[in-house]
Amino acid sequence: MHAELVVPGLFKAGSATRFAALELLLARGRSRAAPAQRLEGWLQEAFQLDDGPFPAGALTLLGCGREPGEASWARADPVHLRVMRDHAVIVPFVNLSPEEADALRDSLNRHFPGLDVCACQPSRWCLRFSDAAETDNPLDVAGHEAPLPSAARFLTEAQMVLHEHPVNEAREARGEPAVNSLWLWGAGRATSARASWHSVAADDPAVLGAARLAGARHRSLPRSARDWLERLPEEGRHLVVLDVLRSVTEARVVEELERDWFAPLLAALRAGRVGMVTLHVPDAAEALSFETIRADLRRFWRMPKSLERYA
Repeated sequence: MHAELVVPGLFKAGSATRFAALELLLARGRSRAAPAQRLEGWLQEAFQLDDGPFPAGALTLLGCGREPGEASWARADPVHLRVMRDHAVIVPFVNLSPEEADALRDSLNRHFPGLDVCACQPSRWCLRFSDAAETDNPLDVAGHEAPLPSAARFLTEAQMVLHEHPVNEAREARGEPAVNSLWLWGAGRATSARASWHSVAADDPAVLGAARLAGARHRSLPRSARDWLERLPEEGRHLVVLDVLRSVTEARVVEELERDWFAPLLAALRAGRVGMVTLHVPDAAEALSFETIRADLRRFWRMPKSLERYA
């Protein structure tokens, strides 16, 4: 079996901590470099999607089990937005509940009867609105300056609806950031896709939508590689997208990935349960891929090095 992982942000955590399993997989395998790109660009090529911007909105809808039809859909992720003179700063939040998301979405749908705002996940929404998104910046810009998206009138009205919403009043009373805007990106249609994998696992419904469009098996992200491998056949090529480091670039997250994913996969490679582990980091200084088979682990002269050396 070929286990393939995409881990954007892996070399950006800025930690001197050592990660034994991950470092061994990187050091002993064969590496190749390519021009750096965002995860969306990597997915666009990997799933052989149509030319143009990554159609995150339509793919998200597919990943949630709905049909986008012929309409153009955009991602409309709920955010806490601090607007400056010529840019915006996105302050991420992590605890929007399904009930809060549904209440906010319902209010927007009542205010904009011509739209269809769908909360596929509490923090991942999409809407049917052809002019809603002329930006292709996904939410890994959180905490940084970003250009303001267009459709300013729609955003202004949406912000007015959200401003005094009871959900936000309750959040602010608890000291939590209000959901005061939507981040619009990834507008378009999804018409065809192809996949080289028998199955795809991911947290983002846009990735699951691409797998569904390509006819590949797809499922939400398991808690660990052990859970993932338990449900996989002995043969085939299988993809996991681990994108948590796009928004939280902390050493503790890499430690969790080491414990839950890299160490179990290294053990499965040693035991012969997995025949090859491939690791992609598309947004490093150069996009890097590492392929490791069991025999590679005997190349003792290739010494592991810290992640800082790959940054």
